[in-house]
Amino acid sequence: MATNCTDYDFSQIEPHWQKIWDENKTFRTSNDTSKPKFYVLDMFPYPSGSGLHIGHPEGYTATDIITRARRAQGQNVLHPIGWDAFGLPAEQHAVKTGAHPATNTQANITAFRRQLKALGFAYDWDRQVDTTDPKYYKWTQWIFLQLFKRGLAYVDERPVWWCPELRTVLANEEVIDGKSEVGKFPVERRNLRQWVLRITAYAERLLADLAHVDWPDSTKRMQEAWIGRSEGAEIVFSLEPGTPADAASPGGLKVFTTRPDTLYGATYMVIAPEHPLVDALTTPENRDAVAAYRKQAAAKSDLDRTDLAKDKSGIFSGSHAINPVNGARIPIWIADYVLMGYGTGAIMAVPAHDHRDWEFAKKFALPIIPVVQPPAGVEVDLEKASFEADGTMVNSAEFDGLPVGEAKKKITAKLAAQNRGKPTVNYKLRDWLFSRQRYWGEPFPIVWVSEADYKKAAATRAADLPPQPVTYKESEVRSQESGVNPSGSEAAADLPATNPQTWYALPLPESALPLTLPEIQNYLPSGTGESPLANASDWLEIWFNTATGEAVPATQPKPDGDNWARARRETNTMPQWAGSCWYYLRYLDPQNENAIADPALLKYWGVPDLYVGGAEHAVLHLLYARFWHKVLFDIGVVPQNEPFTKLFHQGIILGEDGEKMSKSRGNTVNPDDIIKTHGADSLRLYLMFLGPLEAMKPWNPQGIEGVHRFLQKVWREVISREGGINPKISADAKDSDELVKLLHETIKKVTDDIEGLRFNTAISAMMIFSNALQKAPAVSTATVRAFIQLLAPFAPHMTAELWSRLGETGPVLEAPWPKYDPAKLVVTEQKIVIQVNGKKRGEIMLPVGATQDTALAAARENPDAQPHLAGKEIKKVIYVPGRILNLVVG
Repeated sequence: MATNCTDYDFSQIEPHWQKIWDENKTFRTSNDTSKPKFYVLDMFPYPSGSGLHIGHPEGYTATDIITRARRAQGQNVLHPIGWDAFGLPAEQHAVKTGAHPATNTQANITAFRRQLKALGFAYDWDRQVDTTDPKYYKWTQWIFLQLFKRGLAYVDERPVWWCPELRTVLANEEVIDGKSEVGKFPVERRNLRQWVLRITAYAERLLADLAHVDWPDSTKRMQEAWIGRSEGAEIVFSLEPGTPADAASPGGLKVFTTRPDTLYGATYMVIAPEHPLVDALTTPENRDAVAAYRKQAAAKSDLDRTDLAKDKSGIFSGSHAINPVNGARIPIWIADYVLMGYGTGAIMAVPAHDHRDWEFAKKFALPIIPVVQPPAGVEVDLEKASFEADGTMVNSAEFDGLPVGEAKKKITAKLAAQNRGKPTVNYKLRDWLFSRQRYWGEPFPIVWVSEADYKKAAATRAADLPPQPVTYKESEVRSQESGVNPSGSEAAADLPATNPQTWYALPLPESALPLTLPEIQNYLPSGTGESPLANASDWLEIWFNTATGEAVPATQPKPDGDNWARARRETNTMPQWAGSCWYYLRYLDPQNENAIADPALLKYWGVPDLYVGGAEHAVLHLLYARFWHKVLFDIGVVPQNEPFTKLFHQGIILGEDGEKMSKSRGNTVNPDDIIKTHGADSLRLYLMFLGPLEAMKPWNPQGIEGVHRFLQKVWREVISREGGINPKISADAKDSDELVKLLHETIKKVTDDIEGLRFNTAISAMMIFSNALQKAPAVSTATVRAFIQLLAPFAPHMTAELWSRLGETGPVLEAPWPKYDPAKLVVTEQKIVIQVNGKKRGEIMLPVGATQDTALAAARENPDAQPHLAGKEIKKVIYVPGRILNLVVG
């Protein structure tokens, strides 16, 4: 019991029960496999310095309500929490202050944990995970090694967003309107060596298996669009013989198209500014103009480049290609509306039947040749717009007169027979860029060795290596202008004489995990495109034992033994996505040092039965996690094919101004402030009462007063003014039939609504019941106890106090959940309102199906209606069974 006070004093009650829950580990989850399990998961937060915002407790309260209800219903419930704590904000704080990112990160975690505990969430704190803990990221590194040895991780030079001011690479989501999200600094495109994960190898499964998960349709559609499966043809356009372009690419220029039927209408080609053949295709007289155009395109985001409303831009390369079906010589243009990230980075342009191509052709006066005739009655003016619908073929040689669908198949077959094309399935999905040039991220468990040392290691570690070696040339990493000795030490004579050196990726043995981050003096990026790790020479340049994973700085003499090789550690770190791809599995067995989790626990707990989080993660996080999970499934680590069975997105809470909450708008709400003025239970209840959980809802500070008064009223109905139990509540009290019926209706309603995540209507039902409780002259203790149990998941602190004062022992969430009796819900009587000349004059209770005569007789006997009927003639009777009896009198 928190206090003997008579008032609802949340400022004493809430800390009291939070302390008890903490000390007793009330919410610790056992691995009792004899119980039915339920695993409910929140998308874990990034612990920023600004603390929780009001959007966090909205989703967390919803899952907490479910957790408490399911536990009371006898299920073994797992409801964990953790911290997605790597990333750029902590690194930028380190750059500014010189403090280690871990220092600031742990301070933020401490603040977040305090806030979450102040909200009374039933988390099992013994299972919390932190993605920056080496004991955790050991297994992130282990998963990467599984991807690596299966050929799903490789190195490639890719265009990335480079911020000169931050001296680092930024992800697409960290660039807004051509500027960095942090600091608002200008960014530019730059090619850098990157680790890439081959997520495209799983594209078909990622698409097909969406049919097997219970997710919002909108989220499924977003993933389908992101994967972007399309059927078409890959077509080869040969280049003019004898030209530099032909010499650079004797196999020609490949394009992917979903409309091979329009090939006869291709009047020019377009390649992306980043296409590897740009230099070879650009003739000397066009070189300066092309270089200027490419620089201009490099400053644009993919979204800007593909904006349908934008004015088309481009530059002629000076070269031509040959149309494979008619031998036509067509010009090759460079334009930023074509992206390297889709198809082959080159398109055949058919302006008569594609709007973007039509706009480009009109601007640059290129030919427009129709090859699809519209159906009869459809007028098309190619001077005003393209025609993109189906029809019949024209101007297409032997294919004239064929329907579009048939022409696609026959033209593709002709190309295949001539070895100039083939049917192809293409995906918009690109392989996952998995590198960051930062310090604060998981180090890659990779060292780079010479070809000779790689082959030597392969003789004993073949099972750890990918089908094809992963390599890079040193000159691609060490900038010539950086002035850094490529070897990183004076012992360059120990390296092979090859210049530039080709390095081979060799994985650390699993016994050498985790590979931890070194202590460094300066968190600024190297400025060469590498992370600050490139400056940690003792950590970077090493003698490496290929068998044991041992390492010593290369400045020391080479250790004795045949397995020691000169090596260089990987300087890239993993993106923040890495730790969040699999965290839900670590909750099952967070202290396991020998595996991600015990196989028995992976089988028992499985994957989350309910996953709640923001719709902003509908694509990237969910897609990446699905990819990793499927790989783990394929290698037998997990027994399920999909990571999240049921997904639910809570809606956004808007500021009072109706805008999305943000610091810049000054409309954010700090949960601490609300807890201080109204208590955590009031905040929890209000967040759930605002409207449907999935809806977008505006915050109204006045609205919380209503739910706060509701809690005060419940308190007063249970606790007397003297501080004891309300005298009208007793074990011997007999509830009215109406109250019993309402109680069972409320039990059914609240139980069903919690299951359906309809928390606002569950609260409404409890408010209705509290009104009936207030009016009842006497109430049984059992009824009050059942009502407190229904309210407990929503307002856990106050109900814990009331539960204790009623003399109950043990937590309220461990008491069996109330069950409704269907027999009590059967309606045998109905309330009939008596009206006399249209005005209410009384109420009567009648059996269901009572006749008009029965109702009239009861109305004559009703003491409230009698004065209005005495001595008067009833001229008309209007009777609506079960609702109203209206008597018109003279």
